[in-house]
Amino acid sequence: MKKGSFPSLLCALVVVVVLANARVTEAVTCNPLELRPCLGAFTSGQPPSAGCCDKVREQKPCFCGYIKNPNLKKFVNSPNTRKVGAACGVPYPKC
Repeated sequence: MKKGSFPSLLCALVVVVVLANARVTEAVTCNPLELRPCLGAFTSGQPPSAGCCDKVREQKPCFCGYIKNPNLKKFVNSPNTRKVGAACGVPYPKC
């Protein structure tokens, strides 16, 4: 083995391990219209669909922004909305 190639190989191996363990995060577009599949559950209190729960989990990082928005706050704070979050396993945020 050529002198200097072992440290280079070791460095490359470390980079591969670090990159393999890096978590890739997707950016969430905060758009309350994404929660359309939940409209029936929000307005009538019916159980949320699987599609609704997927959207609730997807939009979870946006909830504090929705709560702080005066136009959305009354909807986000409604009892039915809290029931949907609980049914989908998404706790009400503490902002």
